[in-house]
Amino acid sequence: MSQLLAGKKVAFLVATEGVEQVELTDPWDALVAEHAQPSIVSTESGTIQAFNHLDKADVFDVDAVVESAESSEYDALVLPGGVANPDFLRMNPDAVAFVRSFFDAGKPVAVICHGPWTLVEAGAVAGRTLTSWPSLRTDITNAGGTWVDEEVVVCTSGPNTLISSRKPDDLPVFCAKLTDTLSQSEASSTTPREVDEADRP
Repeated sequence: MSQLLAGKKVAFLVATEGVEQVELTDPWDALVAEHAQPSIVSTESGTIQAFNHLDKADVFDVDAVVESAESSEYDALVLPGGVANPDFLRMNPDAVAFVRSFFDAGKPVAVICHGPWTLVEAGAVAGRTLTSWPSLRTDITNAGGTWVDEEVVVCTSGPNTLISSRKPDDLPVFCAKLTDTLSQSEASSTTPREVDEADRP
């Protein structure tokens, strides 16, 4: 076990219910394996209820409430999916502002499945290339983003590095790219696909 990410603090922003559990736990475990310090940030204190698709799964403790959380306290942000989770988040002004602040600060953001709904609400997808669960394609396109159907996309054409994947099946490469990005000052690998300004249509 390496210590590539020792001292790195990563926020996982989730609603009080509806997050797809594996999209929370797999990236979390990947970060812990590299000695990073993940934290659950939510809209309320107490616990959050995770789901396996439409069925209730496990309960997790909340480490910080988004109303008082600051992006300056973290090195990166992870937005897991689940259909209900980002829908709740995009209706919460504090959650939307928290997400936006990572882009404004130039800090990495990793998002998977339905998670980009919150990015759309935060006005963070215009001019960016990303992927998601296929049903978000129109939302992303209408918000000025370029949607692609790939297992992971690393977009560096904006103020920060944006990592995105489509679904739970993509988690192995999503987690690998997340830890790789955090271990470097800027991602240098060209596989999986990286997008810069010259690469966009």
